[in-house]
Amino acid sequence: MADPATYRPKTGEIPTAPGVYRFRDEHGRVIYVGKAKNLRSRLNSYFANPRGLMPKTRAMVHTAAGVEWTVVGTELEALQLEYTWIKEFNPRFNIMFRDDKSYPYLAVTMGEKYPRAQVMRGDRRKDTRYFGPFYPAKAIRETLHTLLRVFPVRTCSSGVFKRAERTGRPCLLGYIDKCSAPCVGRISPEDHRELAAELCDFMAGEGKRFISSLEKEMQAAVAELDYETAARLRDDISALRKVFERNNVVLSEDTDADIFALEEDELEASAQVFHVRGGRIRGQRGWVVEKVEDNDTADLVEHLIQQVYGEANSTDRIPRQVLVPVLPPDAGELAEWLGGLRGAKVDIRVPMRGDKKALMETVARNAADALRLHKSRRAGDITTRSAALQELQEALDLPSPPLRIECYDISHVQGTNVVASMVVAEDGLPKKSDYRKFSITGDAARDDTSSMYNVISRRFRNYLAENADPAADPDAPSELPDERDGDGDVQPLTDTLTPAAKAKFAYPPNLVVVDGGQPQVAAASKALADLGITDVQVVGLAKRLEEVWVPDSEFPVILPRASEALFLLQRVRDEAHRFAITFHRQKRGKSMTASLLDEVPGLGPSKRQALLKHFGSVKKLRAATEDELQEVPGIGPAMAATLRSRLADRETAGAPAVNMTTGEILET
Repeated sequence: MADPATYRPKTGEIPTAPGVYRFRDEHGRVIYVGKAKNLRSRLNSYFANPRGLMPKTRAMVHTAAGVEWTVVGTELEALQLEYTWIKEFNPRFNIMFRDDKSYPYLAVTMGEKYPRAQVMRGDRRKDTRYFGPFYPAKAIRETLHTLLRVFPVRTCSSGVFKRAERTGRPCLLGYIDKCSAPCVGRISPEDHRELAAELCDFMAGEGKRFISSLEKEMQAAVAELDYETAARLRDDISALRKVFERNNVVLSEDTDADIFALEEDELEASAQVFHVRGGRIRGQRGWVVEKVEDNDTADLVEHLIQQVYGEANSTDRIPRQVLVPVLPPDAGELAEWLGGLRGAKVDIRVPMRGDKKALMETVARNAADALRLHKSRRAGDITTRSAALQELQEALDLPSPPLRIECYDISHVQGTNVVASMVVAEDGLPKKSDYRKFSITGDAARDDTSSMYNVISRRFRNYLAENADPAADPDAPSELPDERDGDGDVQPLTDTLTPAAKAKFAYPPNLVVVDGGQPQVAAASKALADLGITDVQVVGLAKRLEEVWVPDSEFPVILPRASEALFLLQRVRDEAHRFAITFHRQKRGKSMTASLLDEVPGLGPSKRQALLKHFGSVKKLRAATEDELQEVPGIGPAMAATLRSRLADRETAGAPAVNMTTGEILET
């Protein structure tokens, strides 16, 4: 760990103006971003007495290898720049209240011929009415499922709707009367649109009108002795009341506000927010974060508001009022910033009495319960992960616990479509944003050891290049990962990496784990040795006996079956295998479909792409009729006949069938 005295700037060099500062580690990664009204005063506090700092702050200043700052004109500019840098660099020591999900809304697409009700996230679309936000998404899905009993509006996708139109058969919801089935003509477009408008009116707060109307209809049915209709209407009324009670008015109906509350101790803080729209609680959300600096409640409120609303992708995400337990130190600048994002005035204040004060107390109780539950769960998790890392250090004779582990796996079917995966675990937890995928071709794909040598070489060449020339052009091409993805979805191949991705990729691991035994370990070790890297340990985990192989050893390291260290290695190895298999199946499916279509004369790249987009798989393409083929743009009768003939010839020729799940070639 670095000594803060080695990079401490001279006091006279630090300006006294407002600004934003960044701490960087020895690899150049930004690990902390902060702002200050007086840069000199704030930065000197990090170096005056490191022993007096909070544990995480002390760890940060010892992890850092340098600090830099940018002077700005006003505190508002500092607020904006701080948020921009936190979003860009995602520093590991910053308080992070954000997550990877946007808020869900109930959306009704009134711009379509047959409006569709659905749960929607992300940017707003034209001619679509939105209700919410709701959180969690399960709540609004249950609400929509209940409302379909009374307002059977279409909820299916365009593909399902068109298929029902072609076949003349509705989906399951049409059969159980939870969809009016406009796809088969059970209801006219005009009547269906009126039904969707009634759903919107109900969600807008006119529930009492609909409930009263149904009650009158039920009484009329009872008077006519039509008890079946009366029973159905009774159940409809019960469903509407259930939904209406969920959205009961807690404040005046003109109130649009987000109500925040915090519960904290010396090390962590829990934040909760209730979203009130039209006087009704539409959703609830919460976070638990580790405290970095000696932040008081006002500072935490500022970070919370800054990060929650900084991700807003539409103006309705930001309400007219933001109610907080205490005012942040820069409340005026924060309100001005939010007003600029919303396009209208935003009021940040503390409720002092009345219903809003009472609701704030309810939010605070939720925050306290969330922090208590988090601590009871986390105690075991931290202990287990720490024990696993400590056992690995001792078993493998490492100089320190392997806080960052990278695991590699090779996947192919009989030497074709060879790919590899790299997964990352930091502090014993997966870090999916750093996952990488590799395509392997040429001589490197002749066997597993050659592939492993190729992948390790490609991964660490970038690390060496970044550290050898930190001033290199950040937009220069990189040959390393063919694809980058953090959650398993395959992305288009690319020859370049963004500067942020390069920085992550250049960060070295403490331990490299390969899926295999001695041959794979030897190949990975040789790749590192050829690059002159000697400070990264390599081990292999063999599947058969779960043995841990180390370089230049005749015998494996045997970890106890109940060892937390072995469980950690198994989880990382299995995740690498899953990630590689996912990529391999996707690539294999694309190559199979492409080779099949390449044989059809007159079928150019654009038409092949249109076919793939329309049908989505080889199986559906082979089962398509000439009429279904002609539905694809650019495919006429002649081309459809030729394509159908070629597909039929391929099937009768006895082409080998492939199990798309396992990749095995089946007997014909």
